[in-house]
Formats: sequence, structure tokens, C-alpha cells
Amino acid sequence: MTDIISTVIMIILAIIICVVLYFVFKNGVKLLINALAGVAILFVVSFFHLAPIGALSLAQVIVCAVGGVIGAILLIVLSFFGIVI
Repeated sequence: MTDIISTVIMIILAIIICVVLYFVFKNGVKLLINALAGVAILFVVSFFHLAPIGALSLAQVIVCAVGGVIGAILLIVLSFFGIVI
């Protein structure tokens, strides 16, 4: 009897874990695309000298990886005010 109960509990836990992982990866892909787009924007702006951000630094890449497109725009706007990270 306990084998049946433990099997049912394991199946329920597996279903719960699958549902949680589905929602995490569903949102994770959107965040990853946003982060990659932010880093790409920063690279293009730096490569073509469209803003006075100077050479890319680790801090700038981290801001873009965390903030995505909004982080890249923030860094570009700050660079026009003379604040370069």
C-alpha cells in the first residue's frame, strides 16, 4: 500500500516540477532575447561610434545583460550627459 502512495506522490511531484520549469523557461527565453538585444545594441553603438560611450567595459555589458534594451538606452543617454561607466 505504501508503494502505491509513494508512487502517486512521486508522479504528482514530477508534474508540479514540469509545470514550474515550463513557466520558468517560457519567461527565461524572453529575458534572454532582451539581454542579447541590449548587448547587440551596445556593441553596434560602440562599433560605429554613434554615442560617446568609449570602449566597452564589463560594467556596461553587465548593465545591458541585466537591463536589456532599456539598459542599453540608459547607457547611451547617460553617455551624452558625460557619465560613462
